Amino acid sequence: MQYISKILMTEFVTHDTKRFVVEKPENYIFKPGQATELSINKSSWENKKRPFTFSSLNEDKVLEFTIKIYPEHNGVTEQLGKLYPGDQLILRDIWGTISYKGPGVFIAGGAGITPFIAIFRDLREKNQLQGNKLLFSNKISKDIILEKEFKEMLGENAIFILTREKKNSYEHGRINKEFLQKHINDFSQNFYICGPMQFIVDVKKALDELGAKPESVVIEM
Repeated sequence: MQYISKILMTEFVTHDTKRFVVEKPENYIFKPGQATELSINKSSWENKKRPFTFSSLNEDKVLEFTIKIYPEHNGVTEQLGKLYPGDQLILRDIWGTISYKGPGVFIAGGAGITPFIAIFRDLREKNQLQGNKLLFSNKISKDIILEKEFKEMLGENAIFILTREKKNSYEHGRINKEFLQKHINDFSQNFYICGPMQFIVDVKKALDELGAKPESVVIEM
């Protein structure tokens, strides 16, 4: 199924990440953490589909996407970065492998944070944020998506890690076995991982070595 939806608003939330507010098709129902395939309703771009996660909640009257723009790729996100209110997107069916199973540790690399945005917003609405922690890795501080919002929601349980910049109040380095041991006391809890494929592989391997149960590790594939 395809739906053509008009862009209502756009704004940059970081230097290279853009928020899109889009018309919501009637009876378009999804769960926090789920996604759809988008394409641009313009000649030669209609069939160039890419997956993007909803950062809005199902009960919202509009859809929201938080999308990192990659101009150097000369592809869909570069074109998305050039769109304005009134332009149209093509939405498709809903899918997604990240679903909330209960309190735990969310581990994100870069734009891999996007499935977690709606999950945390939903938990905030339900007053169920307690017991959750976020480990969010980026290259430099200006890359961090929605840093202020995550701090407001999670307080000291939002930990930001920088791999290419040393800065006060941020951790420095990579999310490896030693880092996880430093910040996590209980490896029997739930873990949610999303990010670049090598990031997922490395974090999953470290969690396995630290005793996390395979059935407790949720991965966006």
